[in-house]
Amino acid sequence: MTVQYWAHANISDWKPGSAWEHQRVDGSGIVDVTGRVIAVEPPTRLVITFEDTPDAESPREPSVVTFIIEPHEDIVRLSVTHENLPDREMLNGISHGWPAVLANLKSLLETGEVLPQAPWSMSPAHTSNNHR
Repeated sequence: MTVQYWAHANISDWKPGSAWEHQRVDGSGIVDVTGRVIAVEPPTRLVITFEDTPDAESPREPSVVTFIIEPHEDIVRLSVTHENLPDREMLNGISHGWPAVLANLKSLLETGEVLPQAPWSMSPAHTSNNHR
């Protein structure tokens, strides 16, 4: 299902300690992000490491992403927290990337269709220019 809203397949058995891969589905088999599953509490919590340089040996600790799904009155709330970021460049990337992915997921869940254009392809500069 991640292919529909994230344009990548997220591959794992989703057990604590297992590896996961964020793999392109264009036939190249390229893996853009890797990590490990830290915790799984179906259906409410998933914690993974997030390493954006899968082929490089990184001297730093990977960042950590926590997904929490919880009831909120008559709806469901999804919270995504991305911590232990190594630098401003990654902060800028995820600040644009996560909202785009989650907007596409929201559209898919509410309407059965993803957004008509890939939201991550719109650069922040285009967004600010459209609102002037």
